Formats: sequence, structure tokens, C-alpha cells
Amino acid sequence: MSDRTKTRLLNALKTASPQTAANLAKREGVTSVAARQHLDSLLSEGLVDFEDIKGEVGRPKRVWSLTAQGHARFPDNHSGLIVGLLDGLKSLYGEEGIERLIAHREADSLQTYSKALDGKVALKDKLQALADVRSSEGYMASVEQDADTGGYLLIENHCSICAAATACQGFCRSEMSLFRQVLGEGIDLTRVEHLLSGGRRCVYRVKQAA
Repeated sequence: MSDRTKTRLLNALKTASPQTAANLAKREGVTSVAARQHLDSLLSEGLVDFEDIKGEVGRPKRVWSLTAQGHARFPDNHSGLIVGLLDGLKSLYGEEGIERLIAHREADSLQTYSKALDGKVALKDKLQALADVRSSEGYMASVEQDADTGGYLLIENHCSICAAATACQGFCRSEMSLFRQVLGEGIDLTRVEHLLSGGRRCVYRVKQAA
């Protein structure tokens, strides 16, 4: 099996899971038979799993998604080292030390994100600039129209600080605060899907406040 094709399938499932083999084949430019063979290989490695979803008519539709082991194949900013450092910081300086670290990171990110959004006026343009800078940090971010509200969805398919955020969810709280600051006043932002709460990804609903 081609490692390159298997990697492409893993990336596709990371950004747009769950998917059928046919959809993956079309997206990656391979035959459905080849896609199924690669998926079976990834299944044997424990990187993907499937669910057969029964429709109103016809045979059940088999959809594929990443397992926890599959998600772990994506970079996590040297998670073991980061968690160890956080534990050490907490032992030395307590919760106050952790909070000061989070605040310092937020301040640094605020400068970077504010520069990236400088000159952007429309909410969509701001979100796209934010998604671009987040993607450069490993979050695999994108922006989609939100049909339910007329606003937008900021979607992050990967958390590049997942281990640190798991150890201290203050990082997640800080990022919500950071997004609100850089997007400006008059913006309603809510997190509607959370990786650390069992979601497949993190999704933020963003719209102009009423």
C-alpha cells in the first residue's frame, strides 16, 4: 500500500470526518476499490474505524473516521514535554503560576493575531485571517457559512496543544477570550463543538450580535 495515499486519507478524515470510501476516493483522485483497500489497511493498524449507518432504503452506508490512535498521528507540539513542564510549574508555583503562564501566552498571541487581522473590517475577512494564522500554528482551521444563523463557523480540525489543554483547560478558556478580543466588539461567539469534551473537532459559531 502507498504510504503517501494512506497519509492523504488520514488527512482527509482529520479535516472532513466521517466519510464514505466513495467520497474519499473522489476527493483524493483514486478508485473506490483502492480507497477501500487503503482503509482496510489503516483499520488493521488501528488508525481508523467505521460505522454502518442504515438509511431509509438500500444497504447501510459505511462511514469511516479516525480513532484516538489515528488522531494521535498528528503533531501535538511535543506533548509529553509540555505536560511535564506544566506539572513542574504547578509544583513550583501552584495554580497562580499556571494562570500567569496562560495570561502571558494570551498576551503574546493577542499581538500576533491583532497584526494578522489589522485592516480587516468585514467579519468574514477577520475570521479568514484568524483561520489562516491558526492554521499556521497547526490547528487546521477553516471558515464556513453558518446556514442556521447567517453567521459563520470557525472550524479547527486539530488542536496542536491538545495535551496541554487536557492537562489545564484554562488554555481553552484563554483562547475564547483571545478570539473575542481580536474580533472586536459587537460579535457573538460561542463554542458549539469541543474536542476535549468528546467532539471530533472544535467549532465556534460567530455572528454579529443582535
